[in-house]
Amino acid sequence: MRRVVVTGIGALTPIGNNVNEYAEGLKLGKSGAANITHFDATSFKTHFACEVKDIDIQQFIEAREVRRLDKFTQYALVVAEEAMKDSGLDLEAIDLDRIGVIWGSGIGGLRSLEQEIEENTNAEIPRYNPFMIPKMIADIAPGHISIKYGLRGVNFGTVSACASATHAFITALDNIRLGRADIIVSGGSEAAVTRAGIGGFGSMKALSQRNDDPSTASRPFDKDRDGFVLGEGAGCLILEEYEHAKKRGAKIYAELSGGGMTADAYHITAPHPEGMGASQVMRLTLADAQLNPEEIDYINVHGTSTPLGDVAELKAISTVFGDHAFDLNISSTKSMTGHLLGASGAVEAVAAILAMQDGFIPPTINHFSNDPDIDSRFNLTFNEAQEKTLNIVLSNTFGFGGHNACVIFKKL
Repeated sequence: MRRVVVTGIGALTPIGNNVNEYAEGLKLGKSGAANITHFDATSFKTHFACEVKDIDIQQFIEAREVRRLDKFTQYALVVAEEAMKDSGLDLEAIDLDRIGVIWGSGIGGLRSLEQEIEENTNAEIPRYNPFMIPKMIADIAPGHISIKYGLRGVNFGTVSACASATHAFITALDNIRLGRADIIVSGGSEAAVTRAGIGGFGSMKALSQRNDDPSTASRPFDKDRDGFVLGEGAGCLILEEYEHAKKRGAKIYAELSGGGMTADAYHITAPHPEGMGASQVMRLTLADAQLNPEEIDYINVHGTSTPLGDVAELKAISTVFGDHAFDLNISSTKSMTGHLLGASGAVEAVAAILAMQDGFIPPTINHFSNDPDIDSRFNLTFNEAQEKTLNIVLSNTFGFGGHNACVIFKKL
């Protein structure tokens, strides 16, 4: 099958509004958590989140269009623009029928739906905005990206909760391998820091309630972790067939060498306690990439900072990697960015690629106390980035519903 490489990247995160800022934030171990500014959250049990900060959307999108787009689509357009510019693609010189967009979002336009319900529920004459439906549907982001750039190839959205963006990458990988496209703009975006988002996840007791110290609330693998911190943002990769990229002299960041997908078939929100689905998805990904476990240098784990999830994932890693699990580096960048839900796989893939490019391991910040249920032999890269030459990295994402997706990037 044809090989697939990354020729452009884009990022909009709670610790950096572009790829360079994001890389710097990862290296510094920066926390993106702070009190919520999008709405008054004081009546909720959790008052903080990892919001995108200090961005003027109108620098990227005309004011008239901004009003017609939910934030998750705005974020998608911002990172797609950065990645497209980074790729150096000359859209006038290539076949636009052979360029697609596959994009992930777990929730889509939640705020747009909320707003219309708030304004019309008790109205004597309901007046729903004609843009309500196209603002909220999760597949609208790839639609807008294709319209902006005239990309007429395969185009749709993937929805699998927190695995959405990784499923987008794997589907893009397969479409290029099978010759259905030469280039696919792929990634994920999410903007669920809303009243319903905080209220819904809070009622599940999934969110940290460390309101007295938000910056340390996301603490994967720490004994006192009490839930994840909700985040927002987007990430984008330009995925391109290898020979096509070489022919045009493109900069190549890495090869997307494999992907895997499984289901836990266990519970709607809780992971399998022994990590069965997680271990199987890593095995399938290694097989797809034709790699041995000992060849992996670093795993960017799902690592949400939940009591059950963190332990189950490390059990799965131990099952798949054996003694090598204690030789490689592991870290959770959610300790810095928070949990971006359907966009997690996108921003974490960018983090993994940056780690390979710049030779460092992003840290798992906010570690204060060892968890007796976690083997101390794991190198979880606590609190400070580490310098390390990386050749092959793996990224895990697991979503509500038992959806598991994993990808491997390889330095060329």
